Amino acid sequence: MNFNSTQNKMKASLRGIIPPVITPLINNTTIDEEGLYKLLDHMIKGGVHGLFLLGTTGEATSLSYKLREKFVNMACRYVNNRVPIIVGITDTSFEDSITMAHYFKEAGAAAAVIAPPYYIPISQSEMRQYLDNLVPKLPMPFFLYNMPAYTKLHMTAETVNHAKQLGALGIKDSSGDLLYLYMLIDKFKDSPDFSIFTGTEIFIPETISYGGHGAVSGGANFFPELYVDLYNASVSGDKERIVLLQQIVMQIYNTIYNVGKHSSKYTLGTKCALSVLNICSDFAAQPLRKFDDEQRSKINQYICEIKEQMSMIL
Repeated sequence: MNFNSTQNKMKASLRGIIPPVITPLINNTTIDEEGLYKLLDHMIKGGVHGLFLLGTTGEATSLSYKLREKFVNMACRYVNNRVPIIVGITDTSFEDSITMAHYFKEAGAAAAVIAPPYYIPISQSEMRQYLDNLVPKLPMPFFLYNMPAYTKLHMTAETVNHAKQLGALGIKDSSGDLLYLYMLIDKFKDSPDFSIFTGTEIFIPETISYGGHGAVSGGANFFPELYVDLYNASVSGDKERIVLLQQIVMQIYNTIYNVGKHSSKYTLGTKCALSVLNICSDFAAQPLRKFDDEQRSKINQYICEIKEQMSMIL
């Protein structure tokens, strides 16, 4: 598929709930293949509108290039165009980002996802220059990924607009700043082909009602129907249903995402929830460690409670 046809497909289809897919692992060098296939089926059957591989939730920066390539190839082959797949290529190495983009395109990915290169802090002008150099070398369309907590750069509207002029199809904003998200939606409201996704799943109703296009929701790994239903209720303006569903999403924040003391608890909680649901392994790539038995017991309790709540609504 050439650049233009892929771009047109993405413009027409990428709306809704796009889970940032976890990377199921058996150990640091081995993918949980059976678990991966069960996870992909689970999310697609749950109605998600696309999949985002090798993001923060996918522990991309902790995986070897070889493992990243194998993971994307396996996922793309198994999904077989049932939903669009976008893939993160952000890396400390400029050349390796380009190499990954070409490999992922051949594997079947529809678009790349670009966040600011991490570790060394860069300025807004340096980010724009980076995009100027990177984008012409990409074999497929791209999305921006704003993740200031991890990349040290909170992209300004000027930088986002620069990326749009270079052909960006949209942005995932994981800043957690609702005013910034509203600013982006307002700035690009006359560009319906530029998709704006929130990475903060509790913001789904606000994002849609203000004119955004969807969410990259980590919880859609384990409860995809919940987030798809919340998106649909937001699109239709069903305020009563939005309140009920948003209460469950908030419960997930306060329970599954809140086990443990460290900032890794969101990733570990997500992986543990999937393991409790017998979908895939909860092994976490170094330097993270999966939850212990006590923490797993809490996640199991929370999953049971939330499933009961969902059964009365969904």
